[in-house]
Amino acid sequence: MRAFIFPGQGSQHVGMGKALAEASPTAKAVFQEVDDVLNQHLFKLMCEGPESDLTLTENAQPAIMANAIATLRVMEVEGGMNLAEKAACVAGHSLGEYSALCAAGVFDLATTAKLLKLRGQAMQKAVPVGEGSMAALLGADIEKAEALANAAAQGEICTVANDNDPGQVVISGAKGAIDRAIEMVKDHGIKRGILLPVSAPFHCPMMAPAGEAMAEALADVAFGKCVVDLYANVTAAKTCNNEEISDLLVRQVTGRVRWRETAINMAADGVTYSVELGGKVLSPMMKRSAADMQTASILTMDDIENFLKEL
Repeated sequence: MRAFIFPGQGSQHVGMGKALAEASPTAKAVFQEVDDVLNQHLFKLMCEGPESDLTLTENAQPAIMANAIATLRVMEVEGGMNLAEKAACVAGHSLGEYSALCAAGVFDLATTAKLLKLRGQAMQKAVPVGEGSMAALLGADIEKAEALANAAAQGEICTVANDNDPGQVVISGAKGAIDRAIEMVKDHGIKRGILLPVSAPFHCPMMAPAGEAMAEALADVAFGKCVVDLYANVTAAKTCNNEEISDLLVRQVTGRVRWRETAINMAADGVTYSVELGGKVLSPMMKRSAADMQTASILTMDDIENFLKEL
């Protein structure tokens, strides 16, 4: 059984999608559609930068999605692949969950782009710049990370945001609490704490205003039929129920991304091969969480052609 997985924020880089669009009219059409619906030259920003603008949450989120979906569309349109036939399930890390839902037919491309633009803007507005922060804890399992977050909070918000794999957990919350947590890592048997270059404290209760904005936006969206199961971030369990998916997307804004458990649950359900589209960050996480999982990262036309030969 095969899972298709979609990367989250941090996988953006200047030049992303450029070679794919030059090689494929299908990919070029995806980038053009996203530009048109957002009324923005997003693809030019993806190709040329500046990196500081591409990294802005409201730009990075739709850009990463567009790159992943362009990769998928090339496989489908030019390679003749049918996702419903070749994948048992999909999943995405944070914003990648929207990419996964687009791939699974729940959202069309235009809807996905608009939702992610709004999500990025709402997340940025939720907390004034400088008041929140995030840190990656290396050599930390979930129990150590939770103990550290609780100790560092001291009346402020400090919580686990991403449980990525057995040795990497990300915490999020008030800047003071995250700074304290980094100073306290050794006391909790954690190898290292690294402050992340993000503009807001994602996946923590401080994002509540953004969750409310997404609830309002999703209430007006037409959901399509889900062609494959989605493993949701906040439950690490699979679903194909649109009402449940809408609720999970709202909860995801303030909730934990349970990626390690997602990988474990996929493996327990019989998934043996995960295919990451448009990134190469999630595949190692999958391998560290489910050692027997085969993985592939599809980024280039050569990657696409080689993968399609295996099907």
